[in-house]
Amino acid sequence: MIIPTEPIGSIPRPLSLLDAIAAAGDGSDPKLEGLYEEAIRNTIECFEATGSPVITDGEQKKYHNFWTYCVHGLPNMAPDGFKIPFSAGHVRRMPRLTGGPFRYKNSADSYLEVALRYAHVPVKQAVISPSALSLLYPPDGVEGYSREAFIEDLLGEHEKEVRQCLLKGAWKVQIDFTEGRFAVKIDPSGNLLHSFIDLNNLALSRFSAEDRRRIGVHTCPGSDRDSKHSGDVDYADLLPSLFELKAGNFYIALAGEKDPIRVLEIIRKHARPDQKIFVGVVDPIDPRIDTPEEVRDRVLEAAKYIPLEQLGTTDDCGFSPFCDDRSTTRETAFAKIRSRVLGTALAAEMIGKR
Repeated sequence: MIIPTEPIGSIPRPLSLLDAIAAAGDGSDPKLEGLYEEAIRNTIECFEATGSPVITDGEQKKYHNFWTYCVHGLPNMAPDGFKIPFSAGHVRRMPRLTGGPFRYKNSADSYLEVALRYAHVPVKQAVISPSALSLLYPPDGVEGYSREAFIEDLLGEHEKEVRQCLLKGAWKVQIDFTEGRFAVKIDPSGNLLHSFIDLNNLALSRFSAEDRRRIGVHTCPGSDRDSKHSGDVDYADLLPSLFELKAGNFYIALAGEKDPIRVLEIIRKHARPDQKIFVGVVDPIDPRIDTPEEVRDRVLEAAKYIPLEQLGTTDDCGFSPFCDDRSTTRETAFAKIRSRVLGTALAAEMIGKR
């Protein structure tokens, strides 16, 4: 039997690229184009060498990070937006919308086009969720541009991006929803989380059931400079609502959890039969490289709680999803991915012999 396995998205950028971005002072400087192209080509080559049956471009050209790539460089953005504190003590900050209308400047399908030129295996494309981008709109509003108008524009831009990725041949389109667990942290009542779920479902409802089988949602407690933003939030406060999302695939960080069995019990209770569950079997912020045997055992444990026809494996999160994060090397990332692939195959082999 075969257990599907997929990555999440980010791979640490080459140090030469990071140095060049820092020297240029702007990740969108045209002088960087050749370096981006080479980083994408090399990332895909190294990704395929791991044996991963599905790859990404490593998000090499997502300016700054996976969260705000689509609005980087827009003139109607100010730098003093929503704050995201991490356990390592640093704070990431989103831009703040200063005027309408809201439009993407960079769309993920443009990254997919480049990746498909080099790839020999299926390519997955990650996009940011509408709920994450909804945090661009300031609490005190925007003069002459209502929140309702913003949300309608946001949903339109998200739909267009996802459709283009599907049309251009993405194996899956993964919606990054790392703010789901964080929402519970800043609003334990659950109201913010439920508003995020409702907003994302408005977007997902624009797609057919067939399309949604190629659309997934990723959740994790964050991954930046070997730290998390919401690792202390109980998955029990997130997962029941998560499975209300109208997506066909769910990518759930698990390897870095203190009590993975309890999380698997929650998944078993709330996941629907039509949902594929990809459990995290390697932890990107743990510098130790997981062995294939450790991954195998994690998969076998997950198989006790998730029906085999619904089970897949993934990484807990992207590796260094913020471009200035040098805490993880490319070598470590690819070694962990190789262990994920080998360990998943070992588990599938053992299950097939039963």
